[in-house]
Amino acid sequence: MTIEEVVTIMSDALYCVIITAAPILLVSLCVGLIISIFQTVTSIQEQTLTFVPKIICVFLALMLIGHWMLNNIIVYIEKLWSDFSVYIR
Repeated sequence: MTIEEVVTIMSDALYCVIITAAPILLVSLCVGLIISIFQTVTSIQEQTLTFVPKIICVFLALMLIGHWMLNNIIVYIEKLWSDFSVYIR
């Protein structure tokens, strides 16, 4: 196994992780931004106010796109295992 193959595997793995995690992170970012704007407009300075809406929205997003996320990871793992004989030579 050459250095180029290892770099390709790691690059594909990082890409898979970023693509899989991005929707949940974007949901959390958007909810946090909306709550922060709401706090600024209403002058509420409660720091724990963002946790419950973020948790609920992330949970709902996981319910909606969890199947896609799991499928994305499974496709990558199947690709790795199908090419296993190439890696061990």
